[in-house]
Amino acid sequence: MERDESRRRVLSEVARPTALAPFRIRNYRFQWPADLLTSWAFEMEALILGWYVLVETRSVLLLTLVASLNYGGTLIAPIFGVVGDRIGQRDLLAMMRATYATLAATLMTLALTGYLTPLYVFIIVAITGLVRPSDLGVRGALVANIMPHHYLIGAISVSRTTMDTARIAGTLTGAGLFASLGIGQAYIAIVALYVTSTLLTLCVVAPPKPHPADEAGVDVLRTSPLRDLKEGVAYVWTSARMRAAIWIACLVNLTAYPLTNGLLPYVAREVYGTNQTGLGYLSASFAVGSLCGSIALSLIGGIRVARLMIASTVVWYGTLMVFAQMHTMPAAIACLMLVGFSQSLCMISIAVILMRTASEHFRGRVMGVRMLVIYTLPLGLVAAGSLIDEVGFAATETLYAAAGLTLLLAIVLHWRADLWHVHAPANAK
Repeated sequence: MERDESRRRVLSEVARPTALAPFRIRNYRFQWPADLLTSWAFEMEALILGWYVLVETRSVLLLTLVASLNYGGTLIAPIFGVVGDRIGQRDLLAMMRATYATLAATLMTLALTGYLTPLYVFIIVAITGLVRPSDLGVRGALVANIMPHHYLIGAISVSRTTMDTARIAGTLTGAGLFASLGIGQAYIAIVALYVTSTLLTLCVVAPPKPHPADEAGVDVLRTSPLRDLKEGVAYVWTSARMRAAIWIACLVNLTAYPLTNGLLPYVAREVYGTNQTGLGYLSASFAVGSLCGSIALSLIGGIRVARLMIASTVVWYGTLMVFAQMHTMPAAIACLMLVGFSQSLCMISIAVILMRTASEHFRGRVMGVRMLVIYTLPLGLVAAGSLIDEVGFAATETLYAAAGLTLLLAIVLHWRADLWHVHAPANAK
């Protein structure tokens, strides 16, 4: 009788999704605030350092370069996936966040003592960029490991709100602290956020076997890390829907994300003639739309995930084209909210497809490969910086969005049986 009651309760939860359901899991109640504080600190650092470099150097190319350095570690992200599968995602995530705190404390000390220069910013951002790109993938794999299957879409959607809310509160707080107190005082708050997030991450109870033994009974921990890496890449390539999701992630990082992940300081200063506060409003408007998308998806059940991924990506590129023609702040803010909404649906859909398809002991490596494609973002940023100097922002953004739409159509046509058909596994409800 108790078993039947438990089964009815689970079926009821699946049928009537709720955004708060994942918080019934103890581990999630610690991981979510830890991810939130980390994301908050990320956004504060990105805004503060981007504005600092732009003001000190007056170069959009150097602005895109410092933004690109945040993603240097995407090339080694699969290694982080291997390590996470071996030692556990919880332990790896805690070590990564302790590293952020140490590097932020170094920047804080340089700023408070008056020794901070753009060169030091570039060096420390480059070091941070070796670790930071893997944070999203490792936290995603940890969520998949600690959550029951029927909570997965809701848990990933709610986890996405940590980045969305951080982009609202983090950017506005960072802009306010930077404008009123200076970079040194602002970094005191950033260090405190990183330290607290590290402690909360350590409160998550790690799964007992992060990397189980293989079928032959041999401990997989004794195998070569290089072999693990090769197996992870090969594993992703065995599934058509995982390959398609990875290609779409690669495409949007190259052609869609450069605007909101590096170019906004230039847009705020040169296109709209505003200051740090105006930049905070632009960034926060994108985050408000993204937050609305995350919440909406956490509340709606029965979604054809692959179709949602395609439709939201099309809308994302369409709104980017419209944004390129905006000339007033209110219109730009409204458009960025739509950009954020569609972006959120696209990214959550990609993560759900990958985590549903991957087996448990491959999730770290799958998300490592997913993070690897973020390397196209710095390439897109640097290319955009050069193009803007030649043809201007509006022409560059329109070109990027048009190219993205064309390549997206090619991907959908090639994998239409795996992405668009109603009965395809990627569209299972």
